[in-house]
Amino acid sequence: MSLRKSEKLKAPAWFSIENAHAAQIKASKRIIRHDSLPEKIQYIAGIDVSYVARFSIGVATVFDYDSLSLLESKFSHVKTRFPYIPTLLSFREIPPAVKAIKTLRLKPDVFLVDGQGIMHPYRLGLASHLGLIINKPTIGIAKSPLVGTINKFNEENWALIRDKKEIIGAALLTKENTKPIYVSIGHMISLKKAMEIVRHCISNRRIPEPIALAHRLATQERRKYVQAK
Repeated sequence: MSLRKSEKLKAPAWFSIENAHAAQIKASKRIIRHDSLPEKIQYIAGIDVSYVARFSIGVATVFDYDSLSLLESKFSHVKTRFPYIPTLLSFREIPPAVKAIKTLRLKPDVFLVDGQGIMHPYRLGLASHLGLIINKPTIGIAKSPLVGTINKFNEENWALIRDKKEIIGAALLTKENTKPIYVSIGHMISLKKAMEIVRHCISNRRIPEPIALAHRLATQERRKYVQAK
């Protein structure tokens, strides 16, 4: 995701960070941490959100799971109504993400989300929050850890991430001489299966193809807006 902080945008007067965190903790109890996937995955989606001026651009890409070929992509343009607040990013990005997903013709079996899943101080990052709303399996893919301690990398180039005694995700080295990506359960999936899916979707880039393309398309859409001004 590409964040552009707006100093002018403020949270609604009724909004309370403390209440939002309490709501996240409550919602996190509903996260399903075991596999609830079809026997054979057919379609996989990538979700990213970008910003330009006071608008949010949501992008959803759909790939054939076996061949990793692009089948569909959709955009949404939504007025940004929530400021950037650390740990509360999902409140800002859910509207454009959901709107883009709703316009898809194909129905993905699992969603790769550019953001945290349960690897979040309140166990409800964007991927988990989105999974609850759309009632679909989601996986969080982040470029940096938000919380937790990374264990030693094993021979398979990944390391568990723990917060105290709880396993909340894994760091995964996908390419030589690059930083790891950080994988966590979003909703309706186990960490083991999430890692398997993410590895399957790595091609020529550090991050999975569905998210990589969603990010490129979001960047292109943002540039179109800037050039049109």
